[in-house]
Amino acid sequence: MGRELKRVPLDFQWPQNKAWSGYLNPHHTAVACPHCEGTGSSPLARGLKDKWYGYVEFRPEDRGSKPFQPDHPVIRARAERNARPDPEYRWPGCDMDREARRLADLFNGQWSHHLNDADVAALVARGRLMDLTHTWTQGEGWKAKEPAYVPTAAEVNDWSICGMGHDSINKWIVTEAECQRLGAPTSCEHCGGEGETWPSDEARKLYDDWERTEPPSGEGYQIWETVSEGSPISPVFVTPEALATHMAGTKWGADKGTPYESWLKFINGPGWAMSMVVQDGAVMSGVEAAVSNT
Repeated sequence: MGRELKRVPLDFQWPQNKAWSGYLNPHHTAVACPHCEGTGSSPLARGLKDKWYGYVEFRPEDRGSKPFQPDHPVIRARAERNARPDPEYRWPGCDMDREARRLADLFNGQWSHHLNDADVAALVARGRLMDLTHTWTQGEGWKAKEPAYVPTAAEVNDWSICGMGHDSINKWIVTEAECQRLGAPTSCEHCGGEGETWPSDEARKLYDDWERTEPPSGEGYQIWETVSEGSPISPVFVTPEALATHMAGTKWGADKGTPYESWLKFINGPGWAMSMVVQDGAVMSGVEAAVSNT
């Protein structure tokens, strides 16, 4: 998922930011599975995922966890930050005690903030929770703590309300592990976890046998995004220099701020890069990262 240089005809007219037709399979006739509502998950897994986000009623005690109280240090710290006035955004601030109660109620309603030891073990076994099990050193990256460290459930739950917390991968790992412990399937038995059903085997085969086609090749230079199916994000230019000048003027997205020199190296060099990367703790565009060592 990123940026790619393509050589196309100088008169190539495909609209920018529109997925190339050759990348779109026209034979998709499947519909969302009515049994799992297109989720691909079993009834138990769907219920667990809803508890993860607090979409349905959840009690911390059901996971052996203690509910957060408004005077919890992490809750208070977040409440103080949220309640602080911010003249730049014309935010007058709010009552800190009320904010602490709101946060406690919010976090107590979500399974993601009340994991137990079995949940934590499942995440550690899959190489997750690196903020707690590893240390980060600039220039060296992540290194496992020695001896190997397994955080307690309380540590993980405090961590989860401090910042970014868990992602959807963690949600799936914990949900899958809980289903296994209960001896229940994780995937929908009607669609096999695909979330969709096909009108016939022939229709599915027609879809599977389709092959994507690339845009026509030529002398022109053009940048495409590959975050979606793939679409051009620049006009077609005659020279690498003209394309680099255009891309250096990008005023939005991951490419904003990437200089002319980096674009020119990218166009004349690797021709493919991630949209954005984190390198030595710093966030930079994928194009800059791809040419930083050249």
